[in-house]
Amino acid sequence: MTALSSSLVPLRRGRLTLWAWVAIALTAVNLRTAVTGFTPLLEIIGSDLGFGVALSGLLGTVPAASFGVFGFLAPAVTRKFGLERTATVALGLTALSLLMRAFSPAPSLLLLSTVLALAGIGAANVVIVPLVKAWFADRVALGTSLYLILLQAGQFTAPLLAVPIAEAATWRLSVGIWAGPAAVACVVWLVLALRLPADHHAPAAVTAADARPRISRSSTAWGLVILFAMMSLSNYAIITWVPAVLTDAGGSAALGGSMVALYSAWGMLAALVVPHLATRMTNPFIVVVGCAIFLVAGYLGLLLAPLDGTLVWVCALGIGVSTFPLCMTLINRRTRSPQTASAVSGFVQGIGYGLACIGPIGLGLLREATGSWSVPLVVLAVTAVPGAIAGWFACRPRFVEDDAPQPAKPDAGQQPLERG
Repeated sequence: MTALSSSLVPLRRGRLTLWAWVAIALTAVNLRTAVTGFTPLLEIIGSDLGFGVALSGLLGTVPAASFGVFGFLAPAVTRKFGLERTATVALGLTALSLLMRAFSPAPSLLLLSTVLALAGIGAANVVIVPLVKAWFADRVALGTSLYLILLQAGQFTAPLLAVPIAEAATWRLSVGIWAGPAAVACVVWLVLALRLPADHHAPAAVTAADARPRISRSSTAWGLVILFAMMSLSNYAIITWVPAVLTDAGGSAALGGSMVALYSAWGMLAALVVPHLATRMTNPFIVVVGCAIFLVAGYLGLLLAPLDGTLVWVCALGIGVSTFPLCMTLINRRTRSPQTASAVSGFVQGIGYGLACIGPIGLGLLREATGSWSVPLVVLAVTAVPGAIAGWFACRPRFVEDDAPQPAKPDAGQQPLERG
């Protein structure tokens, strides 16, 4: 009887781990569809509901703002309820809010439902990072690559389908279909949460609470914050305004949607390559420098010849935001435990998205004030400079807990910062 009981322990753990893989994968697919499947439709929705560029810019700002506010609050929720339960509620809120957005009769309800949907995604953004560390501590690079690849798959599929579905049926169907995958992810997390033992992740309350004061004094954490903020500002500016840049230059709405899809597709390659580079390189700062160069090239290309070399410029921008998977990997690599990773993830994404939220609406106002996209594109190119400087601090081989040049031996499951 003892032998049989002991044999059931790894079997149960193996089944739970499989559920965790499925849950993380489904969550990743839903992390961007509510954004990239929506922005190509802003002109269509605006014509139907009666709003213009100002509200479009505000709606473009909502993702970063919601991710920032609710991402910053997420670690406090996970300390009380656990990572898996937080993910369950976050995906459930997203699914219900996306349905509300699809049936919105007025701009005000459209805005409210968008905020609620992205509040859920903001919390999911934060918890998925420590969930990878908690469940797959010995395979952080693989787990990070998996969820980032699926995130990018959702990010580029949504804009590719958005306009064709809206033209074939209605924009409401195009917006509402993404409630389905979010609901499925919610159910899987619920099943996993119900099967977990009561003391699962119990030490989180003490460890994460103790870690937060040190995080705000860590140059590594602040380097991650600024690097992440500059990347996010570019990302949401590109998703929101590249279609408008191209249509103002004489391109079609379909071209704008397909270019957002192409831009997002490059993230899949970055998700496959960058996490493994970050775990094998002592200091991956060279990745930050390369990304900054590509970003500047992409913005200048759109400024000087938006329709002549569109594919090249959009591809350059897609490569340029590869600092996103780098940041997500470094959050786990520069922390010792899932609890500290959760706190750092909330700190980095909360403040980073908060700073980035000025991008879409600020650039829209610049476009309105100047009458062209020249100044906004130059401003975006300049943001690569502080991003590169911050990357120097973020990439140094130091743990956030002690921010020391030579970190102590990591806990079980945490790989050393040296090569290997």
